[in-house]
Amino acid sequence: MSANNINHVVLTGRFTSDPDLRALPSGTSVCNMRVAVNGRRRDASGEWQEKPNFFDVVIYGARAETIARYVHKGRAVAIDGRLDWREWETQEGHRAQAVRVVANTIQFLEAPSGAPTGRGDDNGLLPDDDDGGALHVIAGDDEESLDVADQEALAAVAA
Repeated sequence: MSANNINHVVLTGRFTSDPDLRALPSGTSVCNMRVAVNGRRRDASGEWQEKPNFFDVVIYGARAETIARYVHKGRAVAIDGRLDWREWETQEGHRAQAVRVVANTIQFLEAPSGAPTGRGDDNGLLPDDDDGGALHVIAGDDEESLDVADQEALAAVAA
C-alpha cells in the first residue's frame, strides 16, 4: 500500500538566515535552514497581495557542509525534497509537532559569493566566476545512514 504514496516537495525561495551547521554524535553533518517562499492571494478588495510562507529545511552529510560554507541569508535557492513530520515531548511535558523539508537537492539560483571556481574545486558543483549565476546543484541523500544516536540527537534539538 505504501508504494502508492507520494511525498515530494519543490520550493524556490530565499534563505531567511545563515544556515546552521552541526555535527551528530556519529560525526555526520546536518545543516538546518529556513526558506521564505512568496505566494500571492487576493485580499477582501480583490487586490493581489504577497504572502510569505516560511519552511524549515534540513540536509545531511558533505552537502550540508557545502551549503553552510557557500549559502548565506538572502541567497535564492531551489529545493527538491520530501516532507518529514515529527513529534516530541517538551520539557514541560507537552506534546509538540513540526513539519520540515528534508532536502534531496538544493540548487543555487544565483552565484554564491566566495564559491570555488568550478575548476576542480568541490567537484565542479559550484559556479564559475563568469557563468552568470546558472543553476548549480548540491545533492544529498545521507539521512538514510543516520544511526539511532543521531536520530535521538535530532529529536533532542527539536525539543
